[in-house]
Amino acid sequence: MTQTEAQLEQNLIQRLTGLGYEPVTIRNAKELRANLKTQLECHNQTTLSDDEFKKVLNHLDKGSIFDRSERLRDKMELSRDDGSTIYLEFLNTEHWCQNQYQVTNQVTQQGKYKNRYDVTLLINGLPLVQIELKRRGLALKEAFNQINRYQRHSYDAEFGLFNYVQIFVISNGVNTRYYANNRKQEFKQTFYWADKNNELITNLDDFAENFLEKCHISKMICRYTVLHQSDKVLMVLRPYQYYAVEAIIERVEEGRKNGYIWHTTGSGKTLTSFKAAQILTTIPKVHKVLFVVDRADLDYQTSKEFNYFSPDCVDTTDNTRQLVEQMAGDSNLIVTTIQKLNTAIKKPKHEAAMEALRDKRIVFIFDECHRSQFGETHKNIVNFFTKAQLFGFTGTPIFADNAASNQHGKRTTKDLFTECLHRYVITNAIADQNVLKFSVEYWGKIKRKDGSLITEPKTDKEFFENPDRIDLIVDWIIEHHNRKTHNRKFSAMLCVSSVKTLITYYEAFKTKQNQGLHDLRVVTIFTPTVNEDDEDANGLIGEPDFDLRTSTTSLHSRDQLAKFIDDYNELYKTNHSVRDSQAFYAYYKNISQRMKDRDRENFDEAERADILLVVNMFLTGFDVKKINTLYVDKNLKYHGLIQAYSRTNRILGELKSQGNIVCFRNLKDNTDEAIRLFSDENANETIFIEPYEHYVDELNQAVAELRAIAAIPNDVNKLISEDDKLNFVKTFRKLIRALNVSKSFTEFSFTDLNLDEQTFEDFKSKYLDIHDQVKSRSEEEPETELEEVDFELELIQRDEINVAYILELLGKLRHEEKTTPEDYQQRKAEILELVGKETKLRNKRDLIEKFIETRMIQVTPDQKLGSVFNEFWDEERIAAVRELCADEDLNEDTVNQMIRDYRFTNKEPLRDTVISACNTKPKLLERKRIYKRVVSRLLDIIHKFDDDLGNIDDTA
Repeated sequence: MTQTEAQLEQNLIQRLTGLGYEPVTIRNAKELRANLKTQLECHNQTTLSDDEFKKVLNHLDKGSIFDRSERLRDKMELSRDDGSTIYLEFLNTEHWCQNQYQVTNQVTQQGKYKNRYDVTLLINGLPLVQIELKRRGLALKEAFNQINRYQRHSYDAEFGLFNYVQIFVISNGVNTRYYANNRKQEFKQTFYWADKNNELITNLDDFAENFLEKCHISKMICRYTVLHQSDKVLMVLRPYQYYAVEAIIERVEEGRKNGYIWHTTGSGKTLTSFKAAQILTTIPKVHKVLFVVDRADLDYQTSKEFNYFSPDCVDTTDNTRQLVEQMAGDSNLIVTTIQKLNTAIKKPKHEAAMEALRDKRIVFIFDECHRSQFGETHKNIVNFFTKAQLFGFTGTPIFADNAASNQHGKRTTKDLFTECLHRYVITNAIADQNVLKFSVEYWGKIKRKDGSLITEPKTDKEFFENPDRIDLIVDWIIEHHNRKTHNRKFSAMLCVSSVKTLITYYEAFKTKQNQGLHDLRVVTIFTPTVNEDDEDANGLIGEPDFDLRTSTTSLHSRDQLAKFIDDYNELYKTNHSVRDSQAFYAYYKNISQRMKDRDRENFDEAERADILLVVNMFLTGFDVKKINTLYVDKNLKYHGLIQAYSRTNRILGELKSQGNIVCFRNLKDNTDEAIRLFSDENANETIFIEPYEHYVDELNQAVAELRAIAAIPNDVNKLISEDDKLNFVKTFRKLIRALNVSKSFTEFSFTDLNLDEQTFEDFKSKYLDIHDQVKSRSEEEPETELEEVDFELELIQRDEINVAYILELLGKLRHEEKTTPEDYQQRKAEILELVGKETKLRNKRDLIEKFIETRMIQVTPDQKLGSVFNEFWDEERIAAVRELCADEDLNEDTVNQMIRDYRFTNKEPLRDTVISACNTKPKLLERKRIYKRVVSRLLDIIHKFDDDLGNIDDTA
């Protein structure tokens, strides 16, 4: 018989009790508070009066999850009843095993709705770990969705103690994952635990023994949970990051040997190295820690995060003297660039100032230590600092096979750093679902529109630089870019062989744009040099050079770059130039930030770039989740190839199912060789997605399963039971997942499927109907599995279908001559059906239908439909706001100001702002409930009237 969820829960509690957790019965929030008082008294060896404990509760019930996480790690200055003061500790972070541990289950909490939580681990009485279980066979994502619902509905209630949870665990017994309490995360940002050799520990019993053991879970909370100050979110390290940091700490504490960490690109090396640097500064024998990056990688976010941890530790100037002064100062952590470090220890003028540090214990941590100039810097460091200890992080180590020769000969990562302390390669990361697989297409021969191949000239260089060939590649990209990037929801990079070739590409894109053949936003940056082709000689990626004062600067290419920057300034209303190195670096940083900002929740799509055109820049260490495609027209191999490909494989939701690589050169052998070098001989099937035919078979299998449940779309109406509807939802979801991957292939066609596009759209409409039914249920109705299913609506949204598009269809219908009343009604029904099928328009369907019935029939020939619609839309918006104000007794002017503020900041109004809008001030106990209700309705109005409108003004 299958183990029930209740049995799974009891077995876990029994195991945790065996690990030293004290079992305690806590059924509600009142008992939770009473237990917290007892545990805090025990931990602090004191007794608290009721009034004193009320002060503690009020102290705890403030701020966001992030604020509470900071408060958890701090002490409270408590004024006692007798006038004395004590400092109350909530968590012993220094000696993390010295805390009080309890386990309880089925705690019920009443918030907006009543919820009951599975298993809670209490440390010093606070719920710091929450475990949600599903019975064996159910998807883990359902437990993840359930926690999200609890956070929305009840975690804020009863002094918000459950908002002190640091780590969530979800399990169905067979599979178990953990993640930090960060509401911005999605399911793909949950992790398995593993051993030091990257063997996953997925079984709940084994996970409990290894991860939930008292000292280990405390260590994860106290030492390996990062409070990311820039984004104000919690992050918890993954197992390979944990083992890497532990290995570095152990090596520093035990001696002065060097070492390196091989963690594949996209696995979060900067976070790992940041945490290592942070901990090393607490070891008394370490005088200073230097975190060393390439100038190109010292971006705003990295600088900001390090400065939060250690104020003014980041050396951001171009002046090496500042670094020298920091080295001689009191700061125990310094973040600097590899270029300035090299200057500081090489130039005689700095030698006197640096002399006092020569025999000090200084630990150097090098981010992305595969960088080519490191060999010289390494030599200078070890010659100058007698007690230097060096650690490197790399996703692509230098081996004998891929080492470049220089004056020191062929030097490998092992030569420089000796031992690899921890290894986590691309096959590990893909198996753990921490990075995506690649889809690689090779288009070595580009055809003209008449079907003929471009003629190959006598030499490769002539062939690859041929403007005719480049023109055809640009045509190919224009034709297929939307398919590759899911209608520009993602950006792409295009890397080419030389500055000369880049200029040809950029001008081809611009010419075709001026001809009205595309509206892609192509931005570019390169270092203008005379020696423009040497970077492509060995297939590796050269280093960006920001110094425009060098004698190799080409006036021609510099003038070209200046023109391209002018285009950029016109497009984005910026004011960049190429007048000197500082201005050039500012332009570089602006492009970098523009690309990275697209990952942010409130990014304005009007600021996006569609294609970033480069020679070498941004091909290593550039981490952007919203890049999913790389077009390649240059020779790449070894670590250069892996680094470039890996710009596309960061995890981001279901829509981004793989990294797309399109090679316009035959790099098949180079790709296979690079994969072999950085993983193993048989890694191809792990690293690359299946061919197109595989997904066609998968799709048709899903179609067969769908037809078995509902032969035609209308048969979905006959599915009455929850189980039948759930089965349909899961089967259709399987189909849209496979369709999402298939559509990225150039050769995709619905004719390959046993389902035509119209029938798919009809099934999709039924799928959305079930989604709407589930979301409209009241919380009083019993919970069902259907409520925990993620419908993954992002997979079936289409950007091009918005209100303006619908009006365009209505406009055509209005102007069509010889339309019979029957045809008119049929076309109108089809348009409304289209509205119903689009997830982002369904909340507008009633208004659009009202517009058709009440206004469209009155539009005169000389009126623009868009103008009439805008007038109607404004009236309906005003009516919706007035209805809200009447229902909730709110001041209309204040509510409209809140709407304006939200449009500007994209932030929900504060509670005090909402309460101030109430004409009759509510009682204290009512305020939280009123605030949530008003904000919810306010956001409904904003999303209904402001989202997905498109450009309506010009609609005829």
